[in-house]
Amino acid sequence: QVQLVESGGGSVQAGGSLRLSCAASGYTYRPNSMGWFRQAPGKEREGVAVIYTGGGFTYYADSVKGRFTISQDNAKNTVYLQMNSLKPEDTSMYYCAAAVAFIGGGSWHDYSLYNYWGQGTQVTVSS
Repeated sequence: QVQLVESGGGSVQAGGSLRLSCAASGYTYRPNSMGWFRQAPGKEREGVAVIYTGGGFTYYADSVKGRFTISQDNAKNTVYLQMNSLKPEDTSMYYCAAAVAFIGGGSWHDYSLYNYWGQGTQVTVSS
């Protein structure tokens, strides 16, 4: 059973930075797609970024391009989300997700395509 454990959330002021981590374990075959999603109260879950573990290629939501960076450390089975220039609208619960399949670039933000989810970590950005 694949387990994803997020860490690194917290409270920061606007303009600050946080780095989220997602440690993966329990898999026989490494997931091909690892993503970060977020969901604020009363809103739909939205894709933030994805990384394809085989080649390291990435996609980002338009709202975070240039501010967030997704990366991986294969030796540690860990995916990171470096978040800079944070804004109050980035306040949300952030979730790590893994998909066995390679999810094409046009669908990476579709949360229903991911097989495994972490428990989430809260990010709060104050103005």
